[in-house]
Amino acid sequence: MGIQNTLKALSDPIRREILNLLKAGRMSAGDIVEHFEVTGASISRHLSLLKDADLIRDKREGKYIYYELNASVLEEIMLWIADLKGEDQNDQKK
Repeated sequence: MGIQNTLKALSDPIRREILNLLKAGRMSAGDIVEHFEVTGASISRHLSLLKDADLIRDKREGKYIYYELNASVLEEIMLWIADLKGEDQNDQKK
């Protein structure tokens, strides 16, 4: 997906919090829902948008779906932002 979809997905605080939760490792949709005071349907929509932006991946195991970060897309965004700032790879390592 394009950077526009990625930035749109990152624009919502609930979706950013979902990404923060997934930093610790994969989680089921039910586990994610427990962290929020919104409906399961709302979280499902947020997960769908994150998946469409390729920020997360899902895997079905039995009756559960587990979600995990797709760090490669986040790395691409960070490199793009660093490029906008005029940083090169050597500046980032300092």
